[in-house]
Amino acid sequence: MTDKLERFTDWLLLNLDALLVGSAVALGLVGLMLLLRALGRHILASDPDCLSWRAVIARVLAKTSLLFMVAAAVEIVVNYAQPPARIERLFDIAFVVAAALQGAVWGRELVLGVIGQQVGDEPNGSTLANAMGVIRVLISVALFGIALVVILDNLGVNVTALVAGLGIGGIAIGLAAQGVFSDLFAALAILFDRPFRRGDTIRFDQTIGTVEKIGLKTTRLRSLTGEYVIMANTKLLEREIRNLAEGDDRRETLRFGLVYQTPADKLERVEDLARAAVQAQAGCTLIRCVMTAFGPSSLDHELLFVHEGLDAEAMFHKRAAIMRDLMKSFAAESIQFAYPTQTTFTAAPDGTLVMPYAGPPATAPA
Repeated sequence: MTDKLERFTDWLLLNLDALLVGSAVALGLVGLMLLLRALGRHILASDPDCLSWRAVIARVLAKTSLLFMVAAAVEIVVNYAQPPARIERLFDIAFVVAAALQGAVWGRELVLGVIGQQVGDEPNGSTLANAMGVIRVLISVALFGIALVVILDNLGVNVTALVAGLGIGGIAIGLAAQGVFSDLFAALAILFDRPFRRGDTIRFDQTIGTVEKIGLKTTRLRSLTGEYVIMANTKLLEREIRNLAEGDDRRETLRFGLVYQTPADKLERVEDLARAAVQAQAGCTLIRCVMTAFGPSSLDHELLFVHEGLDAEAMFHKRAAIMRDLMKSFAAESIQFAYPTQTTFTAAPDGTLVMPYAGPPATAPA
């Protein structure tokens, strides 16, 4: 016992200067980390929802543990003092364990802080608040799993078989939950890319609805007729989505057809009648009303108008009023809407075609 004490005293006297320098550096580092942690907590107190990048970094700094500070300080002192190999190895392992766990905590807080920054500024609550618990679990399992592998590797454990087993298990779980994970990543894509938010009115395929909830697997919309429309996130992003909440006005298109028997002078009147019908509605402006094609049984027309504002209900009421005014004005001008028909022409005995509809009345000879 006396010999060990003497050897320790000799080592202490021999490395006293190195110990003092190492201790000074370690204390300075610990003081700096304590200061940064206090600063992070102060910033978080004023911005707990992490709505800025400053708050995200502060969230990471605030999670610096005292265990990591002590382990880092001891590791610095050990590097300066050069203790016996066994003691140095022991402190090295302790530092690796503390650093791996601290790195996992920092990584988790950074990822969750970035997601929280995107989620926190959503109106009427976060779009993925109900999924944050699952996201936290997935991130924690992934990062702490990596930390465990690093720790075991530094302890001398052969982690090749463990990594291979985790890889095979991860593939099996991924294949089993492929649909869930694809919808989860689609939900994250909606969160970061923001094609729409809660409260926006969107249109895809033949569906128009207001987004009420963006969940872990599905997005729920309230259609104009009142029922819920539930759509898987992956399937929804595969479609062409029109966000009707963006912009200051909305453009609407009305398509209709007129019969081929409509005289040319009547066709020239169509645009004026359409303009009058559109301008009769407050906030509506005609862009164009033109004939677009010779259809199989109609002269196809397209009417495009602009409605100021984003109120869908007001727009639909005005669209219906425009259609009613068009029907009234066309009836007054003897302009007939077309519907799918087939016309049969019959030949007379002399080979001339007999018209299937009545022509103009014959005039009496003078």
